[in-house]
Amino acid sequence: MQLFRARAMRAVALHPATFMLNAMKAFRANQGFLLAGAVAYYALLSIVPLLILVVIGLSHVVSRALLFSTLTRLLEWLVPSQAQAIVGELASFLVHRTAIGWFLFVTMVFFSSLAFTVLENAMSVIFVHRVAIRRRHFLVSAILPYCYSLCLCAGVLVVTLVSSALQAIGADSIDLFGYRMPLVGLARAVLYALGVAGEIFVLTSIYLVIPVGRPALRHAFFGAVFAAILWEITRHVLVWYFATLSQVSVVYGSLTTAIVVLLSLEILAMLLLFGAQLIAEYELLASGQRIDRPRQFRTGAF
Repeated sequence: MQLFRARAMRAVALHPATFMLNAMKAFRANQGFLLAGAVAYYALLSIVPLLILVVIGLSHVVSRALLFSTLTRLLEWLVPSQAQAIVGELASFLVHRTAIGWFLFVTMVFFSSLAFTVLENAMSVIFVHRVAIRRRHFLVSAILPYCYSLCLCAGVLVVTLVSSALQAIGADSIDLFGYRMPLVGLARAVLYALGVAGEIFVLTSIYLVIPVGRPALRHAFFGAVFAAILWEITRHVLVWYFATLSQVSVVYGSLTTAIVVLLSLEILAMLLLFGAQLIAEYELLASGQRIDRPRQFRTGAF
């Protein structure tokens, strides 16, 4: 086993382009773009109910204004240029909070977990070599999305408290050699660095928890760093595009927010699944198994 791992590391180090090309071929054969579309669609259905439940739960701990401010910053990482629109819809819904009955509450809980369920199914296609060896009990698959939602809720609380402390620091200044220097820039840099680190942490936890079986931590971290770097580049490109060149509001009108959010989620899901494909590709190399490329799906017309 150690010999296969050493060979896999050597192959990736000496021929990274070949490794990446093989992963792209496997991703395409696994219908990765179609899987990303499914994950993005159900994520669009889940994001608002999940945020409503988070705000209802955390509004008893922190002020709603501070919570909305934190959610706006977090959503800028997830759906660039559309965070204000989503938080606005969330705020208007919570104005009628007294109208939330038990049936609506159960419905929101159900829809908030759909994205995790579909993501688990998509991961099982990519990590099919694990599924063939070990299957997850259906009760674990049923409970896992809700446990992960609770963890995300706790993460939002931590981010809210940390960002509030950093904002307080940014309002101060220090005296350096007789010059008064504000700490706003430092607070912003620290906040951005913490955001990237949190993004990598969340992606690593997804690669560790959502798929069947458990990969090595370094493999999950490698896939998370790769996906996070690509998403950071893509996110800034999307912000620039929607701010300067995009005519999507002219074409789609009132549907603009939904279309832009869906497009952003699909790109994010594609990068997330491709990071999983890199992990799966390396696992097959390190295990010494013969890599059988899945046959690409074709209809009868071909």
